[in-house]
Amino acid sequence: MNAPLQVKRPWIVVVGGFLGAGKTSLILTAADLLARKGFRSAVTLNDQGSELVDTRHAEMRGITSGEVTGGCFCCKFSELIGVMDKIRGHSPDVIFAEPVGSCTDLVATVLSPLLQEFGSYRIAPLTVLVDPARVAVLFTSDGDNDNAFLFRKQLQEADLVCITKSDINQRDVAPISNIKTRYVSAKTGQGVQAWLDEILSGDLIAGAKSLEIDYERYAQAEASLAWLNLSFSFEPETPFTPASVIGPFMDHLDHALTAADIAIAHLKIFGNSSSGWLKAAICANGEEPVVEGDLDASPAPIHEVVLNLRATGDPAQVRDVVEEQLQYLAGKRYHERLDCFSPAPPKPERRNLRL
Repeated sequence: MNAPLQVKRPWIVVVGGFLGAGKTSLILTAADLLARKGFRSAVTLNDQGSELVDTRHAEMRGITSGEVTGGCFCCKFSELIGVMDKIRGHSPDVIFAEPVGSCTDLVATVLSPLLQEFGSYRIAPLTVLVDPARVAVLFTSDGDNDNAFLFRKQLQEADLVCITKSDINQRDVAPISNIKTRYVSAKTGQGVQAWLDEILSGDLIAGAKSLEIDYERYAQAEASLAWLNLSFSFEPETPFTPASVIGPFMDHLDHALTAADIAIAHLKIFGNSSSGWLKAAICANGEEPVVEGDLDASPAPIHEVVLNLRATGDPAQVRDVVEEQLQYLAGKRYHERLDCFSPAPPKPERRNLRL
């Protein structure tokens, strides 16, 4: 990014990728890098449900954020435009847009309508993130066919593919995607500035590839996932640190889901208290959590907890497992909200195929 950004026409940077690919982490690292150079960033987050961990995380990092909930960007395109227009009031140079992790066909349903009809924004190439560990799981003989379908479609429409978590894994997906790949690490910052320079240069075509996709097959693949969002206030019997609340709860839930033969696609828990905040996430059963926040926060009497779980399985069974684990929390819960469902078939508001 060599030339100054034009505030009146902010960039929209859509960052796609399967559940747990590291979209929010990359966006927040990129926002920090832009801020060091004097540029303002914002993020629009997306979910099939409500109560988003990532929104809380972005807010704690001081990033202006908005949400499109209750459906994917493609099915709520008008709401997406409304949220971004509202965010423009904060004069951002870049608005990152993070679609639902099971979403694809973004070129025809989001980028193309933006390119054709909304001259108040500049549209960056579609970046799709890939966790190499996910590749190793999905493209095996016993990998989940529905998840693999969504994953392949995301790769097929990408303008750029970024291999995430390159600080711990250097596996290349080029033989699968047939697209030049870049390596990035949100943790170390490796490759992130180079990625920003590339997508904000104006030299690359955005949304160059429109998918051929069977929407019945697409709906079937999304419906294989159970989508659970939970939020509550928690008052432990004695003051606990955020880590003492989040850590054991995640461990017990992971073990219970594994025992029930429910495969975790992404599990995120966010806890906030008067002494600090904490976010923990895993992308598979038995995985070591990635933790961010105030690990040294002192005990606090009340904690606000938000949990987002995406898993392969029956929503009723997933709900039962989570509700059972809630009963083991020693203390009082208030203002509890729990929603668990399979996504409805996608019905795009707009689907413009570029010629």
